Amino acid sequence: MTPRTLLTIAGSDSGGGAGIQADLKVFAALGAYGTSVLTAVTAQNTRGVDAVLPLPPRTVTEQLDSVLTDFTVCAVKTGMLGTPAIADVVAEAARDGRLPQLVVDPVLVATSGHRLGVVGAVERLLPYATVATPNCAEAAAITGRPVDDVAAMVVAAEALVAGGPEYVVVTGGDLDGGEAVDVLHGGGVTTVLRAPRVTTRHTHGTGCSFSAAIAVRLGLGDPVPAAVGAAKEYVLRALTGARGWELGAGRGPLNHFGWSA
Repeated sequence: MTPRTLLTIAGSDSGGGAGIQADLKVFAALGAYGTSVLTAVTAQNTRGVDAVLPLPPRTVTEQLDSVLTDFTVCAVKTGMLGTPAIADVVAEAARDGRLPQLVVDPVLVATSGHRLGVVGAVERLLPYATVATPNCAEAAAITGRPVDDVAAMVVAAEALVAGGPEYVVVTGGDLDGGEAVDVLHGGGVTTVLRAPRVTTRHTHGTGCSFSAAIAVRLGLGDPVPAAVGAAKEYVLRALTGARGWELGAGRGPLNHFGWSA
């Protein structure tokens, strides 16, 4: 049977743990065929980001046209956009109805702390998102309010939904505590999702993988709450499976394919 086709629009990670490379791994691991549009090339590894080169907006447009005129894409996720001009290109495609089931991962800062995006670029896409998946720092940057506990996550999710997305998941993996808590808001309903926290330094690409997994489940027909729940379970398994890995000297990648328990 022909697999569903997914599209990721994001930056390249030369270390393979995040960005386009992580998204394509998640798509494959969950049974979807992945296509891609690169927005930037980065020089990075598990220790940090050494360089970022955004691509020309015209090149992004050409990639989008090549993919969308040949493949029937059932869901799309965006990651690092890099510049407002690139965001405008992607937002135009979304406005024209060419990016179905759009999941916006507002990548603003890499796990290493390197700034990868600008708030203005993310804000261009939010009105067209089925789901947006900011972490606490990204939610704080977009809303202009501190997001440092579950109550603040709820307020941020509600505020962000008011700005356009159908649903928002504020992820709390970076907060302290024995649980990894995410807050989902949409359709007037707020749900707090909890899972055991995995003790590991290998968290590079967690946000990319989470949003990519949501996109796959949406493309397979899941409603948003079910898609988000399934994505959270997938990331929990991927984190758990990579705890003993020694890939790189810094924050290593996830175990996307379940190679080890």
